[in-house]
Amino acid sequence: FLSLIQVAVMRILLSNDDGYLAPGLAMLSQVVRPLADITVVAPEQDRSGSSNSLTLDRPLTLRQAPSGFYYVNGTPTDCVHLAVTGMVEHQPDMVLSGINFGSNMGDDTLYSGTVAAATEGYLLGVPSVAISLIGKEGKHFDTAGRVAQELVQRFQRLGFTGPVLLNVNVPDIPYADI
Repeated sequence: FLSLIQVAVMRILLSNDDGYLAPGLAMLSQVVRPLADITVVAPEQDRSGSSNSLTLDRPLTLRQAPSGFYYVNGTPTDCVHLAVTGMVEHQPDMVLSGINFGSNMGDDTLYSGTVAAATEGYLLGVPSVAISLIGKEGKHFDTAGRVAQELVQRFQRLGFTGPVLLNVNVPDIPYADI
């Protein structure tokens, strides 16, 4: 008899604060898609600096772009909250937010929508990582993408014992130079 072993596919929710058309989100999707079943829920437009705000003064609308990405007329926190508490059938194994164009360090972490999206995942009990590209040129999203890919692979191998929130800032340089 053949014994069938079903391997659980990791589920990852991707979001950001730069909007669903941002190059960093496209890169994140590209590098994580081979590793997991992904769902992308991001703001309709750039919501940088929106912090942990929720939209309470109007209804939110969820739409799907031709790319398959979902977008919401709200904040990054709205996106993750909406996805985790009702949109996706199963709770994600991980939330990845980014790849943000610009660093999120020091006081910036308090205002960052990228960090806020990851924080919302963490508050909902999901291991979460915010990933940002440090620099003003945005030449090496692939470097940040590779770091994100390595973090996902590490999580797949080792897991976490509970909810984790990481804020990762990657220099805008070739990966080999890190």
